Amino acid sequence: MSPPVAPPGWSRWLVPPAALSVHLSIGQAYAWSVFKPSLESALDLSGTQSALPFQLGIVMLGLSAAFGGTLVERNGPRWAMTVALICFSSGFLLSALGAATEQYWLIVFGYGFVGGIGLGIGYISPVSTLIKWFPDRPGMATGIAIMGFGGGALIASPWSAQMLESFGSDSSGIALAFLVHGLTYAVFMSLGVFLVRVPRPAKTAADGTPAPLEGVQVSASSAVRTPQFWLLWIVLCMNVTAGIGILEKAAPMITDFFADTSTPVSVSAAAGFVALLSAANMAGRIGWSSTSDLIGRKNIYRVYLGVGALMYALIAWVGDSSKPVFIIAALVILSFYGGGFATVPAYLKDLFGTYQVGAIHGRLLTAWSTAGVLGPLIVNWIADRQEEAGKSGASLYGLSLVIMIGLLVVGFIANELVRPVDARHHVPAQKEAADVHE
Repeated sequence: MSPPVAPPGWSRWLVPPAALSVHLSIGQAYAWSVFKPSLESALDLSGTQSALPFQLGIVMLGLSAAFGGTLVERNGPRWAMTVALICFSSGFLLSALGAATEQYWLIVFGYGFVGGIGLGIGYISPVSTLIKWFPDRPGMATGIAIMGFGGGALIASPWSAQMLESFGSDSSGIALAFLVHGLTYAVFMSLGVFLVRVPRPAKTAADGTPAPLEGVQVSASSAVRTPQFWLLWIVLCMNVTAGIGILEKAAPMITDFFADTSTPVSVSAAAGFVALLSAANMAGRIGWSSTSDLIGRKNIYRVYLGVGALMYALIAWVGDSSKPVFIIAALVILSFYGGGFATVPAYLKDLFGTYQVGAIHGRLLTAWSTAGVLGPLIVNWIADRQEEAGKSGASLYGLSLVIMIGLLVVGFIANELVRPVDARHHVPAQKEAADVHE
């Protein structure tokens, strides 16, 4: 499938809605917890078992983005969005069959494995195209799309809950909800497939062939051999680990912090806190990434990592004495979490150019898969050990908060070490022009 080239006069502002149609759909992954209680009841599952589809989905997101990134660059955004549509929607359809027949392994395979491939390919599908359409504001452009991934759960959570209430929470009701999800997302994602376009080559050489792209250009295979790539891998992994550590444990954490005070946090208030964190995550993706266009990528990551460490310090040392301090610090951390995801494609563009930035971004997302395991593991394992030692309240999290501060400091140092890519890694102009515009 050849990348569709925009006709003369095509508005670049039609491309972000195309990206949003995909990201708002695959962002449903963050709403998987809505299905967990019904699945546990209908199929007699434990909490650990009911989390398997989501966990496998995130692992497959990182792996498919890493291994499929080059194909996305080669075949273009329409091909990638089509693959994402087929895999993500098929994952729900397989899950519907698994729920109807009460074969849980089919739900894990469908949503986690097949749907997870759709997550990874869909996540990176518009990145390179958006950067090429918005070379003047790459942070804003990728922030708009990746904001959709953060906001997808805000749509999917109440929608899924309403379906389970209407269809029933038994296996047949869950199957029908999965079926509706698969068909609806197929239609919605198809808008992106038909709307997306790649920009026309802006310049031609004297013989009429496309001229090479301007600035530094590095291939994906060369990028992974540079220290810059691995320094950014560390930066992203540390930032995500710190953010997801709070996100995954948000409701019990705020409850524990103020359990021994005169004003404990109710279940409904804890749920409201989680919703606020989701909003901060979504807002940070567009707000901070747009700010990076003004102050630079290295400077914005100094904010994410440096100020983030200060926010964790506030929670660790004074958070249990002031709810406003705890809430504000957590909201800032989650805004940095979202902003880090949205800004990193533009950071990659600054360092490696637009030649294969989508493929490079895909490989970098293995840092997300690592952090998705590391962050919850740190917070949950330490909290369990502290509880076994007889501690309670805020003391359950003291050590894990200090570890998060240390990780952010490591990320801060890695960001400071980032330098321009050595010329020996640059792609020859003739080869880059032929590959990009073939």
